Parts: sequence; structure tokens; C-alpha cells
Amino acid sequence: MDYKRILTIQDISCVGQCSLTVALPILSACGLETAILPSAVLSTHSVGFRDFTFRDLTEDIPAIEHHWQQEGIRFQAVYTGYLGSARQIEMVKDICRNLLVPGGKKIVDPAMADRGELYPVFDMDFVQEMKELVGEGDIVLPNITEASLLTDTEYREEYDEEYICGLVDGIHRLGAGTVVLTGVSYDAHSTGVLVSEQGKQTYYRHELLDRGCHGTGDVYASSFVGAYMHGKTVPEAARIAADYTLACIKNTLDDPDHWYGVKFEPVLGELIKALK
Repeated sequence: MDYKRILTIQDISCVGQCSLTVALPILSACGLETAILPSAVLSTHSVGFRDFTFRDLTEDIPAIEHHWQQEGIRFQAVYTGYLGSARQIEMVKDICRNLLVPGGKKIVDPAMADRGELYPVFDMDFVQEMKELVGEGDIVLPNITEASLLTDTEYREEYDEEYICGLVDGIHRLGAGTVVLTGVSYDAHSTGVLVSEQGKQTYYRHELLDRGCHGTGDVYASSFVGAYMHGKTVPEAARIAADYTLACIKNTLDDPDHWYGVKFEPVLGELIKALK
């Protein structure tokens, strides 16, 4: 594998095992030089904690980009996650235009919602702006809630393949290249990932555990990006990321006090092994 430099743009939740605190170690474990651009700093993540602090770093981004341009710093991929404000979306698009090498990849995780609801601090104006970023993505990694918002589709907890295909088609109509839709469950005992790439769909089904854990979307997206930039195909990366995320959840099940994230660090070796 060529040594590649990737930029990931998302928040730092200082405690909570999500966003940059999982993206940086996972991408680094995949052998990538990982640069970061924090979109916001939170004392903790926003689910389950009370009175968390939030500092929007929108005003810092243009100067950081300008400095990188002056230094001639370029990236083979830009991977976005949780953004701190709607204004940042246009800034991210500008960074992709100016700092990606020719043929560099724009990978978008529209991290803004789950379980039928937007995360705190986001509104429908943010969703409208996110549609534009998704439309420019080479690879987009939404969950079903995010896909329903992006496509103006009613969110459903129970659905069939026709509903899922409608979500994926709607995201393609925004302009997105490849769509990796996570959390697709067609029965009560399994879940999976649907990949839609160049007119072909593949579905990877895996075990569904009865415990939900915060941060698994970030673990999945980061391990997917790491595997893909390591040289795996999109379906291969989707499978590797799903298996690794499942391993992280299983590694956390015996600790009921660890409710705020998953213990991903002790099983990083499994991800590295899968890449080989």
C-alpha cells in the first residue's frame, strides 16, 4: 500500500469514544497519515450526557485552510463527519476543491441523526446544506435516519427492500457517487450494509446484537475509510468495517457501566489483521 495522507474533518468530543477520538486511532492503525481539522470541541458527546459544553470552531477553519495552501499541503482523501455548523459545509467543499490531489476522494458521513431524530444543535436548515455536500461525495455513508432526511422520505422503523432502494436512489439523485447505507435490517435477527456502486447493489448481512452503543457509526465510517484507502474495494471495506464494529460492540457487552461508547481499542488488532 502506498503511504497516503488523509484529512478527516469532524468534532472532538473529549469524552465519549466517537468522532475524532475514534477516527484518528482507527485511520492511523490502517496505515494512513491522518491529519485532523476539528469542527467543534465538546466536553462529551451529546447523547446521554447533560450540560455538555460546545465550542463551534467555524471561524478557525478558513485560516487553517489558507495556511495549508501556503505550505502546499495536499490530501489523497477528505473524510467528513460531525460538522459544527451549516456554514462549515461550504468551507468543507472549498477545502475539497483546493486541497485534494487530482483524483482524491471525497468521503462524506452525514453525521447528523439517528433513530428517527436529528442530533441536538442541528435543524432542517443544516439538512438542506448537507444535501449539497452529499451531492458532491464520491462515497457517502448515511444511516437510515440520515438517508430519509436527505431524500425527504418518511422515516420508518419497519421497511422492505423497496423502501431501502428508494432511499439509495434518492441519494444518488442528489449527485452522490457510491452509497454505503448502514443499519439495514430485513429481519429481527440480523442487520447489514447495502452498497450501491456503479449501478450494482451488494448487501452484507451480519449478526444483530440487542444492545445499542453510541459511537458505532463513527467506528464504522472510520474503519470503512481506513480499509478503503488501504486498497480494499468498497464492498470489501464495507464488510471489514461491519465485522470490526460488531467486534467492538461484543467487546463492550460485559460492561454495563460503559454505556457511552464501545471499547474499540483492544480489538484494533482484528481490524489490522483483516486488512492483511
